[in-house]
Amino acid sequence: MSTRRRFLAGVLTLGLPRRAGAEPVLGDDGLYRQPWFLESFLDLPDDLKATHERGKRLAVLWELKGCPYCKEMHLVNFADPGTSAFVRDRFEILQLNIIGAREVTDFDGERLSEKRFAEKYGVRFTPTLQFFPDEGAALAGKRPREREVLRIQGFVAPEDFRRSFAFVSERGYERMSLREYLRSPGPGQKG
Repeated sequence: MSTRRRFLAGVLTLGLPRRAGAEPVLGDDGLYRQPWFLESFLDLPDDLKATHERGKRLAVLWELKGCPYCKEMHLVNFADPGTSAFVRDRFEILQLNIIGAREVTDFDGERLSEKRFAEKYGVRFTPTLQFFPDEGAALAGKRPREREVLRIQGFVAPEDFRRSFAFVSERGYERMSLREYLRSPGPGQKG
């Protein structure tokens, strides 16, 4: 049995669905993309404001062509209809390429390439998810890394992945660490 078939068999054994309502698309840049990801002019202050006005939170997802963990995140975590619906209802995901050249306007007004933006925030691994406060005022005067309310690096198991989004959505970071949150009983679990 091929490695891919063993992986898919393992996923099915876990009871995870094979596909969500919409499949990820492999773009010309070599990155998988969910059809519901944020379409943006890459102006983060505008994206944050618009996201807040829609009652959602902004997350930046860093990926790299050929990254096996990025692919797994799309084909496992985002493939779960419950997880995708939860994230889609509460977040706007802006996908960036860690070595990309597109120009991004940072929250402080600085315009730089995706690659330089990643360097500015110390993003070194893919996939990396950065979560930001829901209002721009919370970012004023903070250094880049201090602007984030949460950062997730690497592939995260499906349940912890969904619960990490819930942690941000519920502002759990104001009460406890992500580690404490993930150790606490989730919905439908006994405490």
